[in-house]
Amino acid sequence: QLQLVESGGGLVQPGGSLRLSCAASGWTLEYYAIGWFRRAPGKEREGVSCISMRDGSTWYSDSVKGRFTISGDNAKSTVYLQMDSLKPEDSDVYYCVRGDYCSGRVSPFLYNMDSWGKGTLVTVSS
Repeated sequence: QLQLVESGGGLVQPGGSLRLSCAASGWTLEYYAIGWFRRAPGKEREGVSCISMRDGSTWYSDSVKGRFTISGDNAKSTVYLQMDSLKPEDSDVYYCVRGDYCSGRVSPFLYNMDSWGKGTLVTVSS
């Protein structure tokens, strides 16, 4: 059964760090691209980052560039999003999503998205 499961969210103070994980099961990670997007209730989906598991190329939105780092481990079938220097405006539900290719632009940030997880909540607050 094809599955993506996010974990690692939580409450952190401004300036702090979190590492999100996206565990894939039921399929081979290395043939796809994986993206992270965030969406708060009532807001538009915002692509945050993307990684091609074929060649390791990455993309970041301007809002997180220099603060977030995406990486992947094909052997563990897991993609990570290291989030540093977190700001209150980073508070959101974060989802990982499977697609074919990172587009290198804001929208769509990932082509042919076909599966995503249930999300993990990140709250940045003092």
